[in-house]
Amino acid sequence: MNHTDIRSIVRSTLKEDLGRGDITTNLLIPRQHKSHAVIIAKDTAVFCGRALACEVFHQIDPALHVTCEHKDGDRVGAQDVVIRIEGHTRAILTGERAALNFLSYLSAIATKTRLFCDAVKPLDVKILDTRKTTPTLRVFERYAVSCGGGVNHRFNLNKMVLMKDNHRVVCRNKESLELTVRRLHRMTHKKVQVEVDHLWELKEVLGAHPEMILLDNMSIADLKAAVMLTKKSFPPGKRPLLEASGGVTLKNVRAIAATGVDRISIGSLTHSRMAVDMSLEVTDA
Repeated sequence: MNHTDIRSIVRSTLKEDLGRGDITTNLLIPRQHKSHAVIIAKDTAVFCGRALACEVFHQIDPALHVTCEHKDGDRVGAQDVVIRIEGHTRAILTGERAALNFLSYLSAIATKTRLFCDAVKPLDVKILDTRKTTPTLRVFERYAVSCGGGVNHRFNLNKMVLMKDNHRVVCRNKESLELTVRRLHRMTHKKVQVEVDHLWELKEVLGAHPEMILLDNMSIADLKAAVMLTKKSFPPGKRPLLEASGGVTLKNVRAIAATGVDRISIGSLTHSRMAVDMSLEVTDA
C-alpha cells in the first residue's frame, strides 16, 4: 500500500459514511470536548490496517493523537488494546465506524491467511491469493494477505501470462501448445503459466516448457502423480513450478501441500473472509 492509495480510499469511505455530518455526535457532544479512547481486539487475530485506521482519524481531525500498539502482521489476543486515540471527542466518535471497518476487514483476511500458512508448516509450499478480490480494493486485500504470511499472485491481467482452460479451447486448433508458449514468451517477455485439469493435459503442457503450471481441481492422487511426472520430466532446478488450486480448505490444505506442489492458491482468502471483532471504547472523557 502507498499513502496515495490510503488517502484516496479513506476519503471515499468518509464521504460515504459521514454524508453531511455526524448529526448525533454534533448535537450531543460540545465542540471543544476531549477524550481518551482505545480500540480493542475482541478476538484473537492477526492485526492489519493500522495505516488506514490512523488516516481515518487524521482526515477528520489532524490534531488527534493516534498511537498504534501493534504492527501489521502482529498476533493480538482478545482484549488487547491495538490503538489509542486522544483529542476532540467529536472526531473520535465520527471516525469510529470507518476505522473499525478497515481493521475488522483487513485483520480478518490476514488472520485467515495465517491459519492456512500455519496449517502447512513446515512443508516447503507457498500460500497464494487470487484475483477474486473486492473491486477497487485489491491492493488492500493483497496487503492483508502478505501480513498473514501469504504470497501475492499476479496483481492484474497484464502482470503475467496465464493461459486458462477457455484460452486453450479457443486456441486448440491454431497451433501446438509448445509453439503457443514459445510465441507468448517471445512477444511478452513475461513468465507463462498454463492451467490443466487432467493428467493427460499435463503431459502435453510439460512439453511446452512454461515456467508454471496450474493444477486446477485435481484430486490428491492426481496431484501426487502430477508432481512425480513433472520431476521425472525435468532435471533438478529446471522443472516448472506446480500450483494447486480449487476447493482448498483448512481441512484439506495440508494434504494438498504434502503432495509436493510448490504453491497453493486460495480464492477464499479474500472472497470469503471472516470478521474480526474490534471495539472502540472511550476510557476518559
